[in-house]
Amino acid sequence: MSDADAALHEALDTVVRRNPGQALFRQAVHEVLESLAPVVKQHPEYVEGGILKRIIEPERVVSFRVPWVDDNGVIQVQRGCRVQFSSDLGPYKGGLRFHKSVDEDTLKFLGFEQIFKNALTGLGLGGGKGGSDFDPHGKSDGEVMRFCQSFMAELAHHIGQDLDVPAGDIGVGGREIGYLYGQYRKITGRNEAGVITGKGVGYGGSWARTEATGYGLVYFVREMLQDTKYSLEGARVVVSGSGNVALYAAKKASQLGATVVACSDSQGYVLDEDGLDLDLLSEIKDVRRERLSAYAEERGNCTYFHGKNVWEVDCDIALPCATQNELDGDDARRLADNGCRLIAEGANMPCTEEAVEVIHERGILFGPAKAANAGGVATSGLEMRQNAGRLQWDFERVDSELDRIMTNIHATAAATADEYGVPGDLAAGANIAAFRRVADAMLAQGVI
Repeated sequence: MSDADAALHEALDTVVRRNPGQALFRQAVHEVLESLAPVVKQHPEYVEGGILKRIIEPERVVSFRVPWVDDNGVIQVQRGCRVQFSSDLGPYKGGLRFHKSVDEDTLKFLGFEQIFKNALTGLGLGGGKGGSDFDPHGKSDGEVMRFCQSFMAELAHHIGQDLDVPAGDIGVGGREIGYLYGQYRKITGRNEAGVITGKGVGYGGSWARTEATGYGLVYFVREMLQDTKYSLEGARVVVSGSGNVALYAAKKASQLGATVVACSDSQGYVLDEDGLDLDLLSEIKDVRRERLSAYAEERGNCTYFHGKNVWEVDCDIALPCATQNELDGDDARRLADNGCRLIAEGANMPCTEEAVEVIHERGILFGPAKAANAGGVATSGLEMRQNAGRLQWDFERVDSELDRIMTNIHATAAATADEYGVPGDLAAGANIAAFRRVADAMLAQGVI
């Protein structure tokens, strides 16, 4: 066994030993490390410099309690956490997730992924992630506000525009960001707009931030199809989820000529053969905060399949935009059998390891999350840039910058895959390109 292979095995063994029960984090690390053998063999300095040993350990994990009072006057206590994984390229950057499933395993997996995603943008951002097991669904505005204020009362000690810059994620939208930022200002007494991204455009936010992850995903898909005989024009698209990422991926795909026929929520999926009415979908999900079944009731001439899996719908392009490990090996086989030609990840690690193996075996084009869904953090970086200059760019400029960044990410991943002998493997190309940027920075800055 070569020194490079031994170092990779040692790193994987260390992750398993030190993180018992943290299956998501171990999966995320394995997915990256298994693709790094070519680069580690060519660059022994990465082994000698202990890069593999260091990059798998977060720089800091902060865990704290979050007490708040519900509308009935009952004291509730949630757990908050911020994983500050890597600051080698810049301040920690990554979203906050409020969902009952949030735990340290989830946040370490997301924070680890964020290191490499952020590196690919070229914007000088480190990687981190945070959140709480609080679920805003079904809570009143007052309850959400009181929780956010309590959460920020502790988080404020650990963040700053040059230290750690949170953003939104699942369960944290414009309402939550507003409450969080307001409390940060009250605690610190500073108008430090760059401390959090995803703000409203009226108080330091950026145009196109809401649309960015979904739009960026479709820009990446467009680039994937560039050298094939296929295009988005006339393609039949299925999207999982019905939140911001799914909604704006569907909108951009439709603008580029595709027909988006299905999307989903936690209880089932809707199939609309005429193409989803995205204005109605947006009103139901964003404004009224209702279940997807309400879309079928109002739209008519379409069907909501309760308890069913959206990946049973035949399509040319599948965009998993809901959550981690939502598309498994059986789903991938079904999609392949039904003629799917491309799968691009809009959520974080939505395809299981078995699914990715099937995707490669069946010759389906694959866009990995850390490249394909980098549009959100890229636009967050652009928001930070605007905040630093006390500027606000118009929508068209931000969208143009986003398009340029996603095009460059695809080009970098493709070129790196070619360079290291895995042509066409965008996952390996993205992992290697991102790893090299972070590893080189770590070597340059010494053992810290």
